[in-house]
Amino acid sequence: MAAPHSHRTDDWWRDAVIYQVYPRSFADGDGDGTGDLAGVRARLPYLAELGVDAVWFTPWYLSPLVDGGYDVADYRTIDPAFGTLAEAEKLIAEARELGIRVIVDIVPNHVSDQHAWFRAALAAGPGSPERELFHFRPGHGENGEIPPNTWPSQFSGPTWTRVADGEWYLHLFTPEQPDLNWAHPAVRREHEDVLRFWFERGVAGVRIDSAALLAKDPALADFVEGVDPHPYIDQDELHDIYRAWRAIADEYGAVFVGEVWLPDSERFARYLRPDELHTAFNFNFLSCPWEADRLRRTIDDTLAEHAPVGAPATWVLCNHDVTRTVTRYGRADTGFDFATKTFGTPTDLALGTRRARAAALLTLALPGSVYVYQGEELGLPEAEVPLDRIEDPMHARSGGTDPGRDGCRVPLPWTAGAPWYGFGSDAVSEPWLPQPRDWDDYAVDRQQADPDSMLTLYREALRLRGSAEGFGDGPLAWLPAAHGVLAFARGEGLVCLVNLATDPVELPAYEELLLASGPLDADGRLPVDTAVWLRT
Repeated sequence: MAAPHSHRTDDWWRDAVIYQVYPRSFADGDGDGTGDLAGVRARLPYLAELGVDAVWFTPWYLSPLVDGGYDVADYRTIDPAFGTLAEAEKLIAEARELGIRVIVDIVPNHVSDQHAWFRAALAAGPGSPERELFHFRPGHGENGEIPPNTWPSQFSGPTWTRVADGEWYLHLFTPEQPDLNWAHPAVRREHEDVLRFWFERGVAGVRIDSAALLAKDPALADFVEGVDPHPYIDQDELHDIYRAWRAIADEYGAVFVGEVWLPDSERFARYLRPDELHTAFNFNFLSCPWEADRLRRTIDDTLAEHAPVGAPATWVLCNHDVTRTVTRYGRADTGFDFATKTFGTPTDLALGTRRARAAALLTLALPGSVYVYQGEELGLPEAEVPLDRIEDPMHARSGGTDPGRDGCRVPLPWTAGAPWYGFGSDAVSEPWLPQPRDWDDYAVDRQQADPDSMLTLYREALRLRGSAEGFGDGPLAWLPAAHGVLAFARGEGLVCLVNLATDPVELPAYEELLLASGPLDADGRLPVDTAVWLRT
C-alpha cells in the first residue's frame, strides 16, 4: 500500500505527514535490546498502512551515544548497533517503493570527541591547523585556569573543557561534543560533501540539528543577558552556509527542515527565504498549553511569520526531547518548558489522552506539514524510567533534578503479552530502556483490532488528510465560535472544530461528519476536549 500523496514530487514537503523514528527504540531486528535498521525495515508496512509520506531518522551514524547519537564520530558510517550502510541503502529503497521518503539528521554544530578530526586536534597541540577546525583557546587568569568566556551551556554545566596541554575547547552541549569552527572552509566543505553522500543514496531530505548555533562571534565575547547580537545564536553568517546547502539540495530535489529555536519571528523567517531552508520546526506550537486563546494566537503567529517568505508551516506535538503529549496534556500545566521539568508531576492520563486525540485532529487539519513522533499514534504516555536506568546526560548534568528525556524514548510496544511487548524479534535481551509493565493496551496488535483506539484514529485521520479535498497546504479562515472553541474552515467546505471550553457546544449545520476524536453527546453536541472534522 503506497502512502498518500506519493504521486507528488517537487512540492511533496509542503503538506507531508512525516513520522519521526528514534532508531534505538522503534523496533529491534536482532533481539539484542537495541532498535535497529532491520527492525525498521520489517515494520515499513506498518508505516505505509499508517499513511505517512516520509520518515525522519534521528542520527543513525557511528557514535559513542553519549547524547543519543547526536555525538557523531563518522557521518558516512552507520553505527554497528543499528546495522550497516548497505542496510541503510536498502531501507531507503524499500521505503521509497512503499511511497515513503527518508529524511536523515545532520548534526553540524559539533562532532563526537571520538571523531577523527578531534582526536587529531588533541594530538597536534596548540597552534596546529588541526585545532583550527574547533574552538581551542588559552584560558584567562595567571595560569590560564579560567575558561575563555562565560557562555552558558545548552545543557546544564560548563561550556569549556581544559585539555592536558592547558588549552580549552568549546562545547555548547556535553564535553564529548566539541563545537566545530564554521569560519573554517574545511568544515564547510566537509558538510557539503556529507550532504552529497546521503543525497546520492536516495535520501529525500535532511533535518538540521541546532541549526541556529553553528556560527560563533569570532571574538568569543562574553555572553550578557539581553544584549544583542547573541554571540552564538542566529549569527548572520549562518545564511551564507544555508544558501550553499540549498544549492546542493536543489541539484537532487531534496529538502531541509531546520531545528531553529528563535523568539524573534522576523529573524526566524529569514531562514525560510526561497534560497535557504524549505521548512523549520515550529516549537511555539509544540510548547503551547492546551488553551484555546493561546493555541489560536500561536497558529496565527506561525502562519503570519511564514507568509512573507512563502514557506509552509510545520506542526508537531512531541518529539524525542519533549514530554509525551498525553502526559503533558493531563497535567495542571499543559505547556512545555525544559526549565520546569521535574520528577513526580501529577498526571491525569484519561484527560491527557482525550486532549491528545483532539489535538491530533487539530494538528492534522492545519495548513502545512505535520510531524508525528513514534508512539504518538499509539497514545503512549511518558514512561517513568528508574533512576539507575536513566541514560540522558541532561539528568546527570542537572545534578539529578531533571528527569531527562528518556521517558519519551522508551521502546515501542508491538505485541501485547509478548516478551518486551514484541519490541525484539527474538526477545533475547531486555530493551536498552525498560518498558512499563502496564503497556499491553498500548501495543500495536491490540490497537489495530480496536475501532476506538488512538492508532485507528490516526490511521483514519491520515487516510482522510491524504485523500479528501481541503486538507494540506493552503489558506485557513477562522469561524465564529463560542469562547474556548477553535473553529476554522479549510478548502472545499472542510471545517475543524475543537472544544476547549468547559461545556459541550452545538455543531454548525453540516453535510457529513468525517471524523471525531471522541463520541458526540446524546444531543449531538461536541463534548469538552473533543474535535471533529465536518464537511459543510
